[in-house]
Amino acid sequence: MKTVYKYIRRILPFVLASLCLTSCNDFLTEDPKGQLTSENFFSNKEDLDASLTALYSVIAGSQASNNLCGTNFLVGDDISTHPSSNKQPLREHDQFDVKDNNSWLSSMWEQRFKVIKAANFIINNARRTPDVSDDEIKAAIGQARYWRAYSYFYLVTTWGKVPIMLEEEINYNAPLKTEEEVYELIISDLKIAETDCPIKYTKEPYAKNGFNIAVSRAAVKATMAYVYMCMAGWPLNKGTEYYELAAGKAKEVIDGTENGTYDYKLLDEYSKVYSWEYNNKNTELLLGIYYNRDQTNQAAPLTDFLQDMKQGGWGDTNGEIKFWKEFPEGPRKDATYFPKILLNDGELHDWWYDTNPPSREVVAPVFMKTVEGAVRGTEFDYTNPSLVNAAGEKTFQLIRLSQVYCWYAEATGRSGQINTKAVEVLNKVRNRADGEESDMYKATMSPEELAEAAYNEHGWEMAGYYWGGIASRARDMFRMYRYKDHFEYRKENPEIEVAPGVKRKEIVPVTGTWDDSKMYVPYPYEDAILNPNLK
Repeated sequence: MKTVYKYIRRILPFVLASLCLTSCNDFLTEDPKGQLTSENFFSNKEDLDASLTALYSVIAGSQASNNLCGTNFLVGDDISTHPSSNKQPLREHDQFDVKDNNSWLSSMWEQRFKVIKAANFIINNARRTPDVSDDEIKAAIGQARYWRAYSYFYLVTTWGKVPIMLEEEINYNAPLKTEEEVYELIISDLKIAETDCPIKYTKEPYAKNGFNIAVSRAAVKATMAYVYMCMAGWPLNKGTEYYELAAGKAKEVIDGTENGTYDYKLLDEYSKVYSWEYNNKNTELLLGIYYNRDQTNQAAPLTDFLQDMKQGGWGDTNGEIKFWKEFPEGPRKDATYFPKILLNDGELHDWWYDTNPPSREVVAPVFMKTVEGAVRGTEFDYTNPSLVNAAGEKTFQLIRLSQVYCWYAEATGRSGQINTKAVEVLNKVRNRADGEESDMYKATMSPEELAEAAYNEHGWEMAGYYWGGIASRARDMFRMYRYKDHFEYRKENPEIEVAPGVKRKEIVPVTGTWDDSKMYVPYPYEDAILNPNLK
């Protein structure tokens, strides 16, 4: 597999839009520019647009399958994998025992630096474009800075210390920067993006059907809120001050939605959040990556199917039992997991069904969020035995408004405060999840109770959804230093009563002794050969 260094040495800082997944047809019709250098590429507005087209193409490609967007989500307590088959790259993460020769590790590393390379090309050169307004150049550079920050956020929360690449020339002896230094770059980039990215795009390809396709100001503010939360937690442990910063940024997004600055609002039913109907018109989506399977296959739908399900599946991932058990009943749970699974016998069963003696290799809850209908443009029907096409085109959801509500409530609580707005927006999330106006959270809660309630609600909102690269359940656990507790639980692996008289437990074993090196994954072996600082 190519390393980032090999890639940078032989590939342009941008790729042709026609070769990659993008957000709409306009991104796919730019003229090829060939092997142009940084100095002479930006000759007109079309070149500036082409550089952004290429950046978004790289971004889409970097997230298009789970071996590219990451396997580190498997350390979370919501998701597990198969005990055998060809799932070793996934299983090592699930077992907190990742090797440096993990066959997917170099992809995770490489894809982030591909995005960084494409972003640096714009950041360092876009201002050379003649006869283009300063606002247009700022918007382009703001988007590039956002995606560079996004990529370094992934890197620092996965590997910790990493090299920082700001130029187009690659230093094969680039030193590792501390987590603090990487976060400083992330915040610096996001502050510029916050100022320079538009509130609302009005022209294609950056807007479509009235929705922002590219990075908006609200998306940047929301990202800053979550980054500040991570800085408040492990490993920097900056605490109260940074939780207050996080709450402030989340509140800016919330205020903007309420005063009409931003056009975001919650969908009224959770089942619509990941539906095909709202795939390209999701009013709560602040940032997504949009796909068109006519251009390039996007491998989302089958990954969460068990291998013995009638629809066919790869069996990459499934749900963890304890998390499923503690997940509150209601419409949100019904839309998150398969209510029943259709097995090869053609019958619908509870996920815990097995023969006596046991015959099923994997018995676990199954997530349903990424699945698309067997017929293009239709909703998935779990009772339909038709095979599901592996080439799907569901939008990958990076930030939703419900997450911002949860972040605001959690950050408020963890800063030692509680207020009516935090309780109000958290109730909006829970009321939608339950399908009724229960307002179960009260202003009489303690700040700690508010924070934990918001942490849990965010976990249930995002359960099993690892395609978005900002705030999976695993990343929440990382910043709260809760991997260790989950590691010890998985080692114990108790049986759980999933139905009266029926007990099940996890099938993937976890062994060994905890140490904090398990908080990160090792640097890819191939890259450590090229850069001795990675050893």
